[in-house]
Order: sequence, then structure tokens, then C-alpha cells
Amino acid sequence: MTPKAELWVSRKERMRRGRALRSAVPRSAQALWSGRSAGLDPVEVLRAQNRERVPALVAIRYGRMLVSPFAFFRGAAAVMAADLRGLPVSGISIHLCGDCHLMNFGGYATPERQFVFDINDFDEAFIGPWEFDLKRLAVSIVLAGRELDLGEDRCRQAAAAAVAAYRGQTARFAKMTELEVWHTHLEVKDVLDEIARSRREREELERGARHVERQTPEVLLGHLTRRHDGERRFVDNPPLVYHAQRHGGHARVMRGVVERYRRSLRDDVRLLLDRYRLVDVAVKVVGVGSVGTRCGILLFMAGPDDALILQTKQALRSVLQAPGRRSPWPNQGQRVVACQRVMQAASDMFLGWTTFERRDYYVRQLRDMKASLELSLLTGRSFLAYAGVCGSILARAHARSGRATEIRGYLGTSDRFDRALVRFAVAYADQTEKDYQRLQAAVRNGTIRAEKV
Repeated sequence: MTPKAELWVSRKERMRRGRALRSAVPRSAQALWSGRSAGLDPVEVLRAQNRERVPALVAIRYGRMLVSPFAFFRGAAAVMAADLRGLPVSGISIHLCGDCHLMNFGGYATPERQFVFDINDFDEAFIGPWEFDLKRLAVSIVLAGRELDLGEDRCRQAAAAAVAAYRGQTARFAKMTELEVWHTHLEVKDVLDEIARSRREREELERGARHVERQTPEVLLGHLTRRHDGERRFVDNPPLVYHAQRHGGHARVMRGVVERYRRSLRDDVRLLLDRYRLVDVAVKVVGVGSVGTRCGILLFMAGPDDALILQTKQALRSVLQAPGRRSPWPNQGQRVVACQRVMQAASDMFLGWTTFERRDYYVRQLRDMKASLELSLLTGRSFLAYAGVCGSILARAHARSGRATEIRGYLGTSDRFDRALVRFAVAYADQTEKDYQRLQAAVRNGTIRAEKV
């Protein structure tokens, strides 16, 4: 989806083009945020999304967003996307995560069973200005730092560290061959080496990583299922996990999803999937921003203890897809999968998509060694280092679209862009706190119902 012609232009010319973009959009212009127009109500933006969500689950979504301004931010990608559309951008478009915040980075298992660190959520992925992802990451760092009570100076420093790492790594990737960029990856143990600032901190972080590495299908089978009449079945835990009879027609929908999902897989993975038999389906509420979308878990068995657990997630229109703009992908699930495969160093081999009853879905393994870092374990210094790691990872994900040299040309070698992004991040974090207060007020006056589960 990236313009092919750009890939055949010399690096020198791409650098020149990137630098030339500064004349139209100076790097200092990236700091712009003077507040939104009166016409955009953040609460109404959130309510508009409910039209495509399961009504019974919407209150849980709001309940999770009310935990803190950072939690609100995680569920309000549509609000920020609407705000970003009116801001200056350089004009370089690439594959974007679309919801790039600190909790959407983490570890997971590759098909080769390496434990790698990468971006791990692509529900809002789309093609757009590279600045969108970086701005959202920087704002999330400020909000997370405030939640951790690290102090305003440390929050600014951490946002600056992420942007500086992005700029530095983009310069590095701009010098690499395309294959070198594509093969670059970061393992979780390398992240721990980077961020741990003491032996005790290292031990705590490693303890969490070891716990995640044990989340294999065999372990999940024991945690999520029980034997019933000789067959494994998911254990109900309403309203977060429940069987189809609590939500009419869901089992039929999920079985239809599986039939069509097979067609999106490679031949070898389809052969592997066919060795398993679908034995149970349940609804599962996940995340913050995803609450209310139609999500399920599917239990496949090839033997008494040979399990494959897949997760299906409804794929809605990306918040980055502007009104009236056509998507390059005919299926929203295909959009998620395509962008994930471009941006991740390695992706789940069971990643696929489908459509059923005019709703699009994507499918992946459930929690196969997947987890985000527990931010409360970080000190001020390690939080700073972690912000830099995430900035580096985002640079690599963006470089895989093939336009790192142009972005490098625009960024330059000074910290002028970094300082602009930090000013934006602080100003928009302040805006997010005001939006959070508006949601609180809507719940207090009964306009919106929230349920904390």
C-alpha cells in the first residue's frame, strides 16, 4: 500500500525530499495544540462508536475508562484521531498502528518460540501520517508518568526520550538495506537489559516475564476450561466470559467465522488447523477500547491435552479512516492482519481474517506468551529507559513501510522536532484530562452508565 515508485528513488533524493518538507511544515509546527473547536464533543465521539457494539457491554467499557485519565486515553483513540486530522503533518504516509500507546507494546511468542518485544495491537491500524503514531505514544507516556506520580519533569523527559530514540533509530534504519530492516527484532531479555536499573528491579521484571512465558496453550487449557461429559469446556465467568446462550446466536456466528477464516491461512497452517476439532465457543470481554465489540474464544482439541485456543475479534472501521475515505482493504479484519504483518518483526502464524453476517473479524491465538509490562514496577529512571525502547520499536515498525529515509530527512539531526513533540504531548495530555472529567460528569448526571468489573 506504500507508493512503489518511492522505493526506487535514490537515498540521496529521498533525504532531499524529506528535508524539503520542512519548508511547508516546519518541525516546530508539530507542537501545535491550542485546544479543539467547540464542535467536537469527546463524549459524543465515544457514544457514536457504541452503534456497532454489543449494548450490554458498553457500560463495562466506560467503567474501565473511568479508572484514570490514562485508561480513558486508551479507550479514546477515536477522539484523538479526530483531533489529529486538523493538525500539521509532513505529508509522509506509512502503515500505522493507529492506537500507539505504552500498553500496546509487549512480549509475545513468535512461531519459532522466541520471546520478542514489539507492538502487539493493531485494531486501529491504517495508512496515514507517521506523526500520528508518535504523537499518540508521546501523550501516553506523559499520562502514564502522571499516573505513576513521577513528576512533570520526568514525564517530559520520558516523552523526549521516546521521540529522540525514534529519531535516532530512524536514522539507523535509513542506512540499512531493506532486508536488514525487515530482519531486525528485539527480544524481551534485551528489553530487560535496557530498562532494569538495579538487581532487585531486574529480578521483579524477570519474574513477570517468566510468568508470561508459561502462558502456553497447555497452561491456558487448565486455567480456562474444565471437563464436562468427557469434553473440555470453557468455564463461565460472567460478564467477562460466558457461553453463547447468554448472547443469542453467538455460537453460530463464531462457527461461521471459523469456516471462512480457514481460507485466509497459508496452506501449511490450514493443514495444521484441520488436525484440530472445534469443541467449544465462548464470549470474552477484552481490553479497554475493544470492550463491546464482538469477541470470542474458540477451543480446538486434537487429543485429551492437545489444545489450540484462538481468539476472534470484530474488526470495525479504523478511527484513522477519515469519513468519505475508502479503505485499500475490502475486509476490516484483513486490514488489521495486513498492517500487523508489515509492522511486526514476526506475527502469529494463525493470524487470519473472515467475514460473517456482514461483520468483519480477525483471528489469532489467545495470549500465546503475550503480555504488556507492568508499568508500576518501573522507577523514574527505568520508565525513562522503557519510553526510549518503545520509541525505538515504533521507528523499526515504521521503517518497514520503506520510507525511513524521507522521515529521517524531515527529522534532521537536531532535537528541534523532539522539543516540539514534547510540547504537544504535554498540551494534549492536559486536554485528555479535561475529556476524562467530561466523561466523569456524564456518568454522574446519568447521561452515561458505567459498570466497573
